[in-house]
Amino acid sequence: MADKLLLLALKSKPKKLSLCNKNLEFIPKIIGKLDCICQLQLKNNKIKTLPEEFITLYKLQSLNLGNNEFEEFDSVFQHLESLQRLHLFGNKIMSINGNLLIGLKNLTFLNLNGNKLRTLPKEICNLSSIQDLSIDNNLLTDLPVEFCALISLKEFHAAGNKLISLPLEFGYLINLEKLFLQQNKIRELPESLGKCYKLHYLDVAANELRIFPTELTNLPLTELFCEENPLLQNVPVHSVQEEEILSLKELCARFVMEELKDRLSPLRKALRYYPDVRYMLTQSSKCAVCSHAFLNTWLECVRFIDAKKDLKLGSCSGSIPVRALLCSYKCFNAAGHGFFGVAFP
Repeated sequence: MADKLLLLALKSKPKKLSLCNKNLEFIPKIIGKLDCICQLQLKNNKIKTLPEEFITLYKLQSLNLGNNEFEEFDSVFQHLESLQRLHLFGNKIMSINGNLLIGLKNLTFLNLNGNKLRTLPKEICNLSSIQDLSIDNNLLTDLPVEFCALISLKEFHAAGNKLISLPLEFGYLINLEKLFLQQNKIRELPESLGKCYKLHYLDVAANELRIFPTELTNLPLTELFCEENPLLQNVPVHSVQEEEILSLKELCARFVMEELKDRLSPLRKALRYYPDVRYMLTQSSKCAVCSHAFLNTWLECVRFIDAKKDLKLGSCSGSIPVRALLCSYKCFNAAGHGFFGVAFP
């Protein structure tokens, strides 16, 4: 039947062709003659692999292979350089050969939902044009740091996996607008998430979160879903902590960072010759009470913000625990700041 349909298509030279729900187990080699095709629908069949003749479809922009029986990322894909949209949902793909992603520089949409992926290759960064990536309902436990190089990414779906964390460099996804991470095992969101200044939709429901990053309030969120997480509760207990003794490294770092506020300080010029020191100082934090910079996290606290009043969210209500970093117990003991120490049961 597929042969007859393709022969008919050859006469009309269509730009779009659908062979969905045909119970196909393979694609006839004659497909290579349809070099006029821009959109090809092959979902809901029993296809396991693509014929080599597929590489002649140099105009192909959209390919739907959802609900088939692929067990690996087909080697043909690397030759489809015009491809912009690729559906591979509902297959049996367990891994992706990263070398096959190199030719997909024009791909803007990729749907890998409902497969058996345990990892993403580091070559994922070669999808330089990707804007919408969906990997819901796989078996992923983490994401490679190279994933954070996808700076064109606007929408990322990774619900229903086994993720326990996100890369610390997640903030490099500066164009991310929507993030779906529900039903994972994430215990902590990276602090750099606060650098995703275009993020307006965040779903982290049904994870293992206790607290949110410090810069949550800097995000332009319009919707936040965080139900079914063991979030910290606002049950204050009075506590006063004794002053701590800072290390020599910490004292020096704080002195240098204070000096650097002066544009005429000779330390500014001196630091040019010490790149390791410069890098170390870039890892510093700012105290939520006194606003002075410090190197190491001496005290992790929490403040509770009102989802509707402070974040202006209609999709979320109640108090949201947000991390706050303090430079010393002196600041913690100061009155009236509204930050609470974290007590674990």
